[in-house]
Amino acid sequence: MSELENLPLKEDKIKLGFETETVTLRLDQIIPLKVIAPNIREKAKYKQIFASIKEVGIIEPPAVTPCNDKSGRYYLLDGHLRIEALKDLKEKQIMCLVSTDDEAFTYNKHINRLSTIQEHKMIVRAVERGVSEEKIAKALNVDVRSIILKRKMLDGVCQEAVDLLKDKMVSGGVFRILKKMKPMRQIECAELMNSMNVYTVPYAKALLAGTPKERLIEPEKPKKIKGIDEEQMARMQSEMLSLQNEYRVIEDTLGSSVLNLTVAKGYVTKLMENAKVVRYLAQNYPEILEEFQKITEMQSLNAKDPVEETV
Repeated sequence: MSELENLPLKEDKIKLGFETETVTLRLDQIIPLKVIAPNIREKAKYKQIFASIKEVGIIEPPAVTPCNDKSGRYYLLDGHLRIEALKDLKEKQIMCLVSTDDEAFTYNKHINRLSTIQEHKMIVRAVERGVSEEKIAKALNVDVRSIILKRKMLDGVCQEAVDLLKDKMVSGGVFRILKKMKPMRQIECAELMNSMNVYTVPYAKALLAGTPKERLIEPEKPKKIKGIDEEQMARMQSEMLSLQNEYRVIEDTLGSSVLNLTVAKGYVTKLMENAKVVRYLAQNYPEILEEFQKITEMQSLNAKDPVEETV
């Protein structure tokens, strides 16, 4: 037996986020922590939640925490729209998760929207399990044609491109444009979208306009993009090819460039810790001192900071 197996576990540092048992509460026992706007029932999000609960019931129980007044009531941390929908459906009680943390902010600060591809996979999985497209559409309060389009959304898109975009908020129309390209071009476009952090239909159309005919699924079929004539399309194709070549050159040298900049920043930072150097620069080269100070204050060498997607 290894020494690691003999080490004691520090169980006191592990804290569960919820009680192991759920609790069934009357709706009048639950105290909301925020006011629901009077017009919320006219919003698409509420209508979707209402239709889903009416059709298939509650999928994710609301999160509550006990009040400290021994009244038997609970504060509602997450699930306000679900509770409102249950009230409108004349329901009397609901099964809830009991949180060990009474901070409502916890339940929203790390929530990411469901990506387009994840939504597609959920619909496909539901259909494979025997749920009809009509029932899914009714549960989501959308037209059945949109469910069919989402189910077939990735037909004709290569797996490599799908993997590159699987966790991105990509417009559904982007995939319809990608289908017009051959697999290798689809991958290139997906990589460009990730690099630019742009996943819109207009950008996909621009990539299509810059795609050579031999890299299209139907090269004999002319590309028709509203507002762009053939001459503009040819020029865009040439510029796009040049841009891609420049991008590859930059990508190949990025690692070594960042390393050199990191070393240089460390050296300048070390210089700025020397009082004699700072005094000399201040007296003779104040403009250089100002630039050196900016370098030492830099938090990151990356031009683009990661963006958190939240709802």
